[in-house]
This record gives sequence, structure tokens and C-alpha cells, in this order.
Amino acid sequence: MQAFLDGCAKSVIEGDADAAEKLAREALDRTYEALDVIQKGCEKGIKSVGRLWEEGTLFLPELVMGAEAMKRAMAVLHPALAKGGARPKSLGHVVIGTIEGDIHDIGKTLVATMLSANGFEITDLGADVPVGKFVDEAEARGAGCIAVSALLTTTMSGQKRVVEELKKRSLKGKVRVMVGGAPCSDEWAREIGADGYAGDAVAAVSLAQSLLAARG
Repeated sequence: MQAFLDGCAKSVIEGDADAAEKLAREALDRTYEALDVIQKGCEKGIKSVGRLWEEGTLFLPELVMGAEAMKRAMAVLHPALAKGGARPKSLGHVVIGTIEGDIHDIGKTLVATMLSANGFEITDLGADVPVGKFVDEAEARGAGCIAVSALLTTTMSGQKRVVEELKKRSLKGKVRVMVGGAPCSDEWAREIGADGYAGDAVAAVSLAQSLLAARG
């Protein structure tokens, strides 16, 4: 079985979504435990993708392909987990979107995909999202983190208003805020009272892990 699990990991690392999906279906046909296939195969692959990206061995198109391969495999394996009553432990719930006035969606979608591929439960609100909707959804879903993207300097202030809205509802600290997008920085995150800044999808995974681990 180890060779099969290694093949699952390889399909994700190579960004071969068709192979990842095919292997996931084959795993179910062979009555392998879906949880094992996810944790010892697919997750191993997506973690390698993140490491290789950080090392500069993989580039953005390959990162996107790896995330898509993981997504395709999970679409097959998750229903089997639900049916069997087992499921991998969620690392936490993240509400993500691009702030109101900004319709840029590609980077935010990649971050959402990578977070999902790495074990987070995701509510993706899309683009042009009002400040209140971020907080409403986080409160309704019991999310531990809000991820707010802004690609325009003219919409960055919306990220600050998300933090202010959390304070107004006495949720600051209970719900962490991470920001991202071309004009953002660590300094900006500190200035507005956000809990952190991530410059790319892999950094967003690491930041979400640390923020939600700290939240407990």
C-alpha cells in the first residue's frame, strides 16, 4: 500500500489532477481507508508542494496545479469519509474574500484552495465583499479567522474596517484577521491591528496554522 500512497503524493506534487482523481477513485475501489489515503498520501504531497515553493523549486503555475490536484482528490475522498463516519481533523475555519470595491479574485482563490488543501474548512465569500459580511459569516459559522484580500490601495482601508467591526462586536481576539494583496505588508497589518500578513498562498497556510494554533 505504501507504493500506492507514494503515487498519490506524487500526483499532487506533479500537479496531475487527472491522476490524483483516478488514484482517489482507485483507493475506494480497493477499499483503502480514505483517511489514510488523505493523510499519508495526498497531504504528504501538498506539504511537499509548499516546501518546494518556498525553496524556489516550484513556480506559481505548478503551485496552482498542485493545489488543483489536491482539490480533485479530496472531492472524491471526502464523501467516503462522511459515509464512514471518519474525517480528518479540521485545522480551523477560515472566512476569506476580497474586500468591497475590489473585484480581483485569482490570488484570493488560490489562497482559499491552498488553505482547504492543507486541512482548513473554508467559506469563500468571493470578491467585492462588504465589511459586515466578513464578520457576519465568521460569527455565524464559528470561524476562528478572517482572511481579507485587497489588491488596490484604494480598498485597503476596508481591511482596517473589518478589524474595527470585530472590535465593535467584542470579537477581536476571538476571531483572528490575516490580510494579503499586493499593496499590503507586515507594517500595514500591525498598523490596522490585524493579526498577520501573508504575501502568498503558502505563507497564508503557515500564518493560518500559527494563528489558529495560538487561538487554541
